[in-house]
Amino acid sequence: MPYRVLADGIAVLHMMFLLYVMFGGFIAWRWPRTVLLHLVAVAWGIASVGLGLGCPLTDAENWARHQAGEKGLPPTGFIDNYLTGVIYPESALGLVRGLVAALVVVSWVGLWWRVRTGSHRRRVASSG
Repeated sequence: MPYRVLADGIAVLHMMFLLYVMFGGFIAWRWPRTVLLHLVAVAWGIASVGLGLGCPLTDAENWARHQAGEKGLPPTGFIDNYLTGVIYPESALGLVRGLVAALVVVSWVGLWWRVRTGSHRRRVASSG
Protein backbone atom coordinates (compact mmCIF):
# COMPACT_ATOMS: atom_id res chain seq x y z
CA MET A 1 0.00 0.00 0.00
CA PRO A 2 2.67 2.64 0.82
CA TYR A 3 4.46 1.96 -2.48
CA ARG A 4 1.21 2.37 -4.40
CA VAL A 5 0.65 5.75 -2.74
CA LEU A 6 4.24 6.71 -3.52
CA ALA A 7 3.80 5.68 -7.17
CA ASP A 8 0.60 7.68 -7.45
CA GLY A 9 2.30 10.68 -5.84
CA ILE A 10 5.17 10.45 -8.32
CA ALA A 11 2.63 10.33 -11.17
CA VAL A 12 1.01 13.52 -9.83
CA LEU A 13 4.44 15.15 -9.53
CA HIS A 14 5.21 14.09 -13.10
CA MET A 15 1.97 15.70 -14.33
CA MET A 16 2.82 18.87 -12.41
CA PHE A 17 6.22 18.94 -14.12
CA LEU A 18 4.56 18.64 -17.55
CA LEU A 19 2.16 21.44 -16.67
CA TYR A 20 5.13 23.55 -15.57
CA VAL A 21 6.85 22.89 -18.89
CA MET A 22 3.72 24.12 -20.66
CA PHE A 23 2.83 27.09 -18.43
CA GLY A 24 6.00 27.98 -16.50
CA GLY A 25 6.80 30.81 -18.90
CA PHE A 26 3.57 32.50 -17.87
CA ILE A 27 4.51 32.07 -14.20
CA ALA A 28 7.70 33.95 -15.08
CA TRP A 29 5.55 36.91 -16.12
CA ARG A 30 4.88 37.39 -12.41
CA TRP A 31 8.29 36.20 -11.18
CA PRO A 32 10.77 36.79 -14.04
CA ARG A 33 13.68 35.11 -12.27
CA THR A 34 11.88 31.76 -12.53
CA VAL A 35 12.46 31.78 -16.29
CA LEU A 36 15.82 30.06 -15.76
CA LEU A 37 14.11 27.15 -14.02
CA HIS A 38 11.58 27.05 -16.82
CA LEU A 39 14.35 27.04 -19.41
CA VAL A 40 15.90 23.99 -17.71
CA ALA A 41 12.50 22.24 -17.55
CA VAL A 42 11.82 22.91 -21.24
CA ALA A 43 15.33 21.75 -22.19
CA TRP A 44 14.77 18.54 -20.24
CA GLY A 45 11.39 18.04 -21.91
CA ILE A 46 12.88 18.54 -25.37
CA ALA A 47 15.77 16.19 -24.61
CA SER A 48 13.42 13.59 -23.19
CA VAL A 49 11.00 13.65 -26.11
CA GLY A 50 13.39 14.57 -28.91
CA LEU A 51 16.43 12.51 -27.93
CA GLY A 52 14.64 9.76 -26.04
CA LEU A 53 16.45 10.41 -22.76
CA GLY A 54 15.07 8.42 -19.86
CA CYS A 55 13.12 10.32 -17.24
CA PRO A 56 13.98 9.88 -13.57
CA LEU A 57 10.33 10.42 -12.60
CA THR A 58 9.28 7.55 -14.89
CA ASP A 59 12.00 5.38 -13.38
CA ALA A 60 10.90 6.29 -9.85
CA GLU A 61 7.24 5.56 -10.61
CA ASN A 62 8.16 2.23 -12.19
CA TRP A 63 10.24 1.28 -9.16
CA ALA A 64 7.43 2.15 -6.76
CA ARG A 65 4.83 0.30 -8.85
CA HIS A 66 7.03 -2.81 -9.01
CA GLN A 67 7.54 -2.63 -5.23
CA ALA A 68 3.75 -2.54 -4.88
CA GLY A 69 3.48 -5.63 -7.07
CA GLU A 70 2.03 -3.69 -9.99
CA LYS A 71 2.97 -3.45 -13.62
CA GLY A 72 5.15 -0.46 -14.41
CA LEU A 73 4.73 2.06 -17.19
CA PRO A 74 5.26 0.91 -20.77
CA PRO A 75 8.72 1.46 -22.26
CA THR A 76 7.35 4.50 -24.10
CA GLY A 77 6.80 6.19 -20.73
CA PHE A 78 4.51 8.49 -18.82
CA ILE A 79 3.07 10.57 -21.65
CA ASP A 80 2.14 7.57 -23.77
CA ASN A 81 0.56 5.83 -20.77
CA TYR A 82 -1.44 8.68 -19.25
CA LEU A 83 -1.99 11.22 -22.03
CA THR A 84 -1.63 9.93 -25.60
CA GLY A 85 -4.80 8.07 -26.52
CA VAL A 86 -6.41 9.16 -23.24
CA ILE A 87 -6.46 12.99 -23.27
CA TYR A 88 -5.86 13.35 -27.01
CA PRO A 89 -5.84 10.81 -29.85
CA GLU A 90 -2.55 9.26 -30.85
CA SER A 91 -2.98 10.74 -34.33
CA ALA A 92 -2.83 14.24 -32.78
CA LEU A 93 0.56 13.75 -31.08
CA GLY A 94 2.41 15.99 -33.54
CA LEU A 95 -0.24 18.69 -33.23
CA VAL A 96 -0.14 18.54 -29.42
CA ARG A 97 3.65 18.81 -29.40
CA GLY A 98 3.42 21.78 -31.76
CA LEU A 99 0.82 23.47 -29.56
CA VAL A 100 2.95 22.94 -26.45
CA ALA A 101 5.97 24.41 -28.26
CA ALA A 102 3.87 27.38 -29.41
CA LEU A 103 2.59 27.92 -25.87
CA VAL A 104 6.15 28.00 -24.53
CA VAL A 105 7.28 30.41 -27.26
CA VAL A 106 4.30 32.71 -26.65
CA SER A 107 5.01 32.74 -22.91
CA TRP A 108 8.68 33.59 -23.49
CA VAL A 109 7.90 36.30 -26.04
CA GLY A 110 5.36 37.74 -23.61
CA LEU A 111 7.93 37.66 -20.83
CA TRP A 112 10.50 39.35 -23.04
CA TRP A 113 7.96 42.03 -23.93
CA ARG A 114 6.96 42.61 -20.31
CA VAL A 115 10.58 42.88 -19.17
CA ARG A 116 11.48 45.11 -22.13
CA THR A 117 8.62 47.53 -21.48
CA GLY A 118 8.92 47.34 -17.70
CA SER A 119 5.21 46.49 -17.35
CA HIS A 120 5.91 43.76 -14.80
CA ARG A 121 7.59 46.32 -12.50
CA ARG A 122 4.70 48.78 -12.70
CA ARG A 123 2.17 46.07 -11.81
CA VAL A 124 4.25 44.81 -8.88
CA ALA A 125 4.88 48.36 -7.63
CA SER A 126 1.20 49.31 -7.86
CA SER A 127 0.07 46.18 -6.01
CA GLY A 128 2.57 46.53 -3.16
